[in-house]
Amino acid sequence: MKVNGLFKPKTLDEAYHKLTEHSKNVVMAGGAWLRLSNRTVEEAIDLSVLPLSYVKDRGDVVEIGSMTTLHEIETDDTIKSLYGGILSQAVSQIMGIGLRNVVTIGGNVVARHGFSDVITPLLTMRAKLHFYKRGTISLEAFLDIRGKTTDVLEKIIIPKRKAAGYFKKVTKTALDFAIINVSVTCDEEGFSVAVGSRPSVGQLAYEAMGLLNQAKDVDEKHIDLAAFKAADLLKFSDNHRGSQAYREELTAVYVKRGLLAVKTCFNQRGGHDD
Repeated sequence: MKVNGLFKPKTLDEAYHKLTEHSKNVVMAGGAWLRLSNRTVEEAIDLSVLPLSYVKDRGDVVEIGSMTTLHEIETDDTIKSLYGGILSQAVSQIMGIGLRNVVTIGGNVVARHGFSDVITPLLTMRAKLHFYKRGTISLEAFLDIRGKTTDVLEKIIIPKRKAAGYFKKVTKTALDFAIINVSVTCDEEGFSVAVGSRPSVGQLAYEAMGLLNQAKDVDEKHIDLAAFKAADLLKFSDNHRGSQAYREELTAVYVKRGLLAVKTCFNQRGGHDD
């Protein structure tokens, strides 16, 4: 990546106006993945001087500032208490601690990289994103938006709920990107299932979720069918890390394991074990 200039705004308003004044201006968060792009940036907008690195417990939600590093999330006790600690588990498996001290959660989310291990658990935690001008939208709605992000992400909002969670990353080596990653949660609204690194960006498995959440009781037959639907109806493809068929097989296996791991939470909502 070639960068022609660097701008350090003192306010979110300055950052927003700099971002929107030129189509080749971009927000630079941690900057860890810059080498993955060969584009030219007119001005990189460095948010490091803004007060956007924090984890705040607001009672019914937890807010994470967009410049909070992955290592801060990995070690934060409040984050560890949410959905069985799956977000902390997910980020702890990203490269080495040196990189996790650089990569920010906001940069990871806004970039919408297919290999992201952050987006998948956030989807199943029902996370919302708060932008400076747009306001608050769901993460899944943001992922559906095409083209460059022309707003500044301020924070990520996660509801605090009694919930169980499961996260699995399959990779060739500890320092490689995922072949597949799977997140499964169960809370008061029911099951949520997401699969990422397909190799495209994480996505909720709506058909599998609907099958489970419409059931009065969830037994192993429901779980088997939901795992099959997730593997069959989500879109997968090949890359140098794995084939489409391999990703489909991994998804079926780990969605099933995840559902079995959180099933007790569903039964405690009003169902019962068979």
